[in-house]
Parts: sequence; structure tokens; C-alpha cells
Amino acid sequence: MNPNPQATAAAADAPPRSHPRAFEPVTLVLTIVLSVLGALIGIVLITTLGVSPNTAVIGALVAMLIGRIPLGVLTRMRSKHRQNLVQSAISGSTFAAANSLLTPIAVPFALGRNDLVWPMLGGAVIGLAVDSWVLYRVFDSKLLPATGSWPAGIAAAETIKAGDTGGRKAAILGAGALVGFVGALFKLPTSAAGVGFLGNIWALAMFGIGLTVGQYAPDFGFDLGANHVPHGLMIGAGLVALVQALLLMRTRKGGSDGADQAESADGGADADGADGGRTVQAPQLRRGLLEGMGLFVCGAVVVAIAGGVVGGLSLPALVGWVLLAGVAAIVHQLIVGLAAMHSGWFPAFAVTLIFLIIGLVLHIPTVPLALLVGYTASTGPAFADLGYDFKAGWLLRRDAAPWRPFEIEGRRQQYLAQLVGFGVALVVVAVAWKAFFSDGKVPPVAEVYVTTIKTGLEPGTMTTMLLWAIPGALVQLIGGPSRQMGVLLATGLLVATPQAGWMVLGALVVRQLYTVWRRRGIADARARKESDEQAENDLSLVGAGLVAGSSLNDVGQLTKAL
Repeated sequence: MNPNPQATAAAADAPPRSHPRAFEPVTLVLTIVLSVLGALIGIVLITTLGVSPNTAVIGALVAMLIGRIPLGVLTRMRSKHRQNLVQSAISGSTFAAANSLLTPIAVPFALGRNDLVWPMLGGAVIGLAVDSWVLYRVFDSKLLPATGSWPAGIAAAETIKAGDTGGRKAAILGAGALVGFVGALFKLPTSAAGVGFLGNIWALAMFGIGLTVGQYAPDFGFDLGANHVPHGLMIGAGLVALVQALLLMRTRKGGSDGADQAESADGGADADGADGGRTVQAPQLRRGLLEGMGLFVCGAVVVAIAGGVVGGLSLPALVGWVLLAGVAAIVHQLIVGLAAMHSGWFPAFAVTLIFLIIGLVLHIPTVPLALLVGYTASTGPAFADLGYDFKAGWLLRRDAAPWRPFEIEGRRQQYLAQLVGFGVALVVVAVAWKAFFSDGKVPPVAEVYVTTIKTGLEPGTMTTMLLWAIPGALVQLIGGPSRQMGVLLATGLLVATPQAGWMVLGALVVRQLYTVWRRRGIADARARKESDEQAENDLSLVGAGLVAGSSLNDVGQLTKAL
């Protein structure tokens, strides 16, 4: 008897009862192969062009294509959840190899201390491991909610969903991706326009303002970067953001956590659905961040011993160095993560440079300072990238029932897949670093760090930064922890990519105009709300397509690098 075709289709579309495993043979083999590719792409581009692309979309597309091969077990890759595992791993391996491993070890190499490369690699591995562990523990908390923007995550999820379902959404996403790709070919930062269609309008407006001011300030005779204005703003905003994060760790009766739990119990539309409260409450957030701080300090001790810092500093100076390294690591990851969540861009280089400047002000000797910089640089990018991937998984798992256990298990499997990607990245970097560095291919940011260490600071630099920290702190305080306006303003000033500000601000204008246009003639409040939601859905698809298309172009830069 032939099965009912409609029933078969419905069963195929239904979410599985248990989440696919990261260590299933087919998934694991594909994960390892693509992770090698991702790591190579990352180290080639970071050493030649100074950038590290997001390869998540590439991983998703390859997994989709393999799933279409009518060959036994390969059809298992048609599962959007397995595709999510693969894209998580390749994306993680790219950022881990380029940003978290190769860049840190390039600092002692550029300093002429090849003997410190391996100790620094050990410290970078610890930084990478703790970085990802903390994000795994605190993702979907009030500090780093799954409902946050995480633009690259939306792009990956929508790409996978479009390949799975097709139809109108696939057409909108595909058109956006084509525009993003073509625009990027003409050197336009189309990913910035995509970001403008996603996330908090206030945060993105400050990001766009920062980008625009950073681009045009030199035309009026004022070089913001040379005067360390963005760095000062980031110091002020970052300190306030840190205090706000600490306040979010509190558990208050009748407060937001109680509201989350009540929402989960009452359920609203769906007591077990993706809107039924956060999966990480204040006590878990507190434990995750405190564990991270403790592990970062332990990692700093390992770096101090392996790098010979122990013998070169007095006991009080050594204790101070270890504490500063631990604080720098966790502050760096939080600022980078918050900026990435709201804007899709993370100022890892600039925030590391801030701690480098602090080290110079404190007169930390050259070698300990270089190790401090390398250790700090190992955190942040993988933290942000894992947030993107968890966001993608969260979007793909929203139709599961019961939702909460499926979401938690899916997130765990994504974390395991990323660990595979990290392991592959470590092997690739350990094998390839000497050949790249000997050929003069050193990440440009590492050379900037070393040059700054050797030349020192101009008089008054710290005073200038502290003065500009005041407005940065005020903007961050006014915006609150949900908008991160100060951090995003400083991020825009720091990255200052040409034309990106106009892209972000233009997208925000289009976003508002499209929403108002869809409302025309609608008087009923509920109907207006539904119209606004549909407008946001349409524009989110366009934004995701722009980000995906730009990412494809970034990966395509590999041919230029080679």
C-alpha cells in the first residue's frame, strides 16, 4: 500500500524528536573536512588581506548540496539541523585559526621572540577554550539574549531555511544575496546595509553615526584614531557596559527573571515555545561569568609560567599582571560579543589595543606586555562567532515541540561541533604557522601591536582617552544594557569602514519608510501590529541576504590572496 504523499511530506517537515548528534559518522567526517577548509581560508586571508570572513554560509551551502546527492547516508545531510552543525564547525574553525590562534602567536614572532610562539599558542588555546565555554554557558541570558540581532546568525539560518523550503522567502533572500554579492564586488560594504535591517534601531543608529563620523572626520583635519578618541569612548562605554552586565547577574524577586519564569509558566502563545522565557537565568549568568573569570586567571598563570614572565617580574608585579590578563580577557570578550550581537561587527583589534595602551601606561616590560596582548587577542572573536551560530540554531529549532529540551540539546551539539572545528584549527595552525611566518605572511594587526609596544605612547595619550571616556560612559548609560549605544558608537568610530555609515543609516531609513508604507490605510491596532511584524520579517530576509552575499564575496577573496 502506498503511503499518503501529504502525510509523508508533513512527516518530513516535522522536527525530529531528538536533535542530530555532532559525532554521527557522516556529520563528523563532513565537519572535519570543511573545518580544514575553513581554517585554511582564515589563515590565508588574515595574513594577506588582514580580514577573517564568516564562512558559515559556505558551510551551509556545501552541506545542502551534499544532502541532495542521492547516495544512501548522504541524504541525512538534508536535515537543516545537521547543516547547522556543519556550518557552526566551519565558521568556528575559520575564526579560531585566524583570530584566536594565529594572530596571538604572531605577536611574539613579530617581536623577534620565536621561542615564545609555542607558549603563546598554549595560552591562546586556553583563551579560545574558555571563550567558547563562557558563551555556551551564558547565551540566551538577559545579557546576551537569543532574541538579539546576531546578524550573521540570521543570514546562516535564513540560507538554510531557504534551501529547505524555497518559495517566496527563498526568492527574497536570493535577491538580497545577489545584491550583497554584486555590491561587495564593487567595494561597497553591503553587509553594513544588511545589518541595518536587523536588530535594535537605536543601537544601529549609533553604529551608523560612528561609522560616518569616523569616515569624514579626517576631511576636517581631525584624525580620531591618531588622537585615540574612539579608544577613549570605548573605555568609558566598556566600563559602564561591564557594570551593567554585573547588575544583570543579580537575582531580584519580582524582577525580570521572575517575569521570564512566569512567562515560561503561563506560556503566552506557547508555554514551551521559543518565546516562553530565556533558557539562562541570572544565577546561571552569574556562574558562567565568574567561572570564566576564574579560568581566564588560571590561563594567565599558565602563560606567565610558560612564557618566563615569572622570572622577570617581582611577586606583586606578577600578581598584578595575572589579574590584569584575566580581567582583560573577560572584558575583551564581553565588549566584542555585545558589539557583534548588535552590529555584526566586532572591534577586537581596537579593544586589544586599549589594553596594550594600559599596559604601556603601567610600564609593563616588553615581553610580558606582548604576552598580555596575545592572550587578550585570543578571546572575543570565537565568542562572537559562537553567538552567531547559536542564533542560527535557535531560529532553526523554533518549531520544535517540546521546544526547551530540543533547544538545549541542539545548542550542546552545536558546541561539540565547534569544538571539533577548534581542534582542526589548532592542528592546521600548529602545522602551518612556521611556513606562513617565514614567508613574511604575518597578520597586519600583530605588526601594529608590536610597533606600538616598541614605540611607546605619546605624552598625554592616557589623559586624552580618559577625557573621552566620559561621553562614552554617558551615552552607554543613557542607552542602557539593551541598546549598548555607547559601545556601538565607539565600534563605529573604530572600524570606520568607508561608506558603511551611509549603508547602515540608509537601511534604517528604508526600514522605517517600508514599515510606514505597509501601514497605510490600516486603523485597527492589532492589524497595524501584524503589518509591522510582516514588514520586519520581509526586511530581515533582505538583510540576511545582503549579509550572506557579502560573506560569499569575502570568502571569494581567497583567489586574490593566493
